Amino acid sequence: MATTRTDPLTLEVVELIGTVVARYYEEYDEAAAAHSLTGAQARVLGLLSLEPMPMRRIAQKLKCEPSNVTGIVDRLETRGLVERRPDPADRRVKLAAPTELGARTAQQLRDSLTFAREPLAELSDGDRTMLRDLLRRMLGEPGPSGGQGLSAGSGRGSRGVEPLSP
Repeated sequence: MATTRTDPLTLEVVELIGTVVARYYEEYDEAAAAHSLTGAQARVLGLLSLEPMPMRRIAQKLKCEPSNVTGIVDRLETRGLVERRPDPADRRVKLAAPTELGARTAQQLRDSLTFAREPLAELSDGDRTMLRDLLRRMLGEPGPSGGQGLSAGSGRGSRGVEPLSP
């Protein structure tokens, strides 16, 4: 049975993580609204700007039901931001992919997010690498070398902040 840590330092770290997440999503929703998008639509568009993917995979990444994703993609498609196309690897599967306008919109959304980027810019490459590796460890993800330990790296993760990287 896992022990729950309730010491003051752990509680403060948990509170700070919650505050960072809340501020990120607040700014994310504001950026989305500036493009007449919901936060969910912007997150899907951001994911698709990284690579086209089927609805099921989008749902897995966003941890929601595929039927929710279908509705979001329908609305993005109506706006000309996303298109459905056959998967070259399996023509029975449809991929959602950004249109040229969708890719530009996703980039504009990404560029407008300053909350996470500006404070992170004040950290050294080593600090950002350590933060990335600690966050990965908290999530149970392997480090860059496949292990769980901290390591020096480029200072940049293989993915951006999800999902604009929703």
